[in-house]
Amino acid sequence: MSRLKKKSVVVEKAKKRLAGIESISPDLDLGNGLSVASYLAEIGRTEKKLDKYNTKLSDADKALNVFQDEEKKLNALSERILEAVGSIYGHDSDEYEQAGGTRKSEFKKRARKGTGGTPTA
Repeated sequence: MSRLKKKSVVVEKAKKRLAGIESISPDLDLGNGLSVASYLAEIGRTEKKLDKYNTKLSDADKALNVFQDEEKKLNALSERILEAVGSIYGHDSDEYEQAGGTRKSEFKKRARKGTGGTPTA
């Protein structure tokens, strides 16, 4: 299951504010480093970091998928090895138990429900 990619409400709000400010003047400079150009640059930097973050999430999803595939392969191999030990030494042997299996003689017997008639009140 892939991770949800992040959306930035702050970036969207800043873009709307930038559009409003540009309608006042495309070259507006309010002093102290507050200008349309600096605001636009900061929005761009923030968007790039958001894109980088979302790309890393996608990379993590891909890495997780690769890991899960390897886990499935290893689990299948483990089952095959245990079954091979059971085939050679028997499923009730000490060797089968040493390999991680449960000996047949150690299985619990399931309790059967009574098949008698309906209980009387």
